[in-house]
Amino acid sequence: MKLIRRDADGARVEDDGWVAVPDEVTIPDEGDVIVSLVRWREGAAALRARSGRIGLRVPGDLPPEELAPQLDGVALVAIELPKFTDGRAYSLARLLRDRFGYEGELRAVGHVLRDQLLYLARCGFDTFVLAEGKSLEDGVAAFDDFTVEYQPAADHDTPIWRRRAP
Repeated sequence: MKLIRRDADGARVEDDGWVAVPDEVTIPDEGDVIVSLVRWREGAAALRARSGRIGLRVPGDLPPEELAPQLDGVALVAIELPKFTDGRAYSLARLLRDRFGYEGELRAVGHVLRDQLLYLARCGFDTFVLAEGKSLEDGVAAFDDFTVEYQPAADHDTPIWRRRAP
């Protein structure tokens, strides 16, 4: 599967090295896997003992106070966006970054559309799995729609008025 990654070097399409493992499927002994929060809670010790990184897939409406204590040893949090008009995933990402200090990868999954990408990145998301049938190249281009951000956010914490030359 392909996804979009945005970092200090810009946005680009990459192969996804993670494997999403449904709850009813056996977890491989090696490799980077994404599991549900339920599965993580049931067997975190065994998951930590295996070879490979662990990622969690969580609903966008999960309270950050419930998720934050689970993040020790978690390299990736995939946050589900159920529909375009539900902004709770944005808040969850921002709170994980700002209030709880999560430094691992935040991935937007589910109903992820081009128009959301820049705003998701501003809230702290690093990677984006677009909704089925959406163009990855068009998604990468979305990060060039705006050249200046006025307000501080997870991706740039200095407001524009403080960035102006004296």
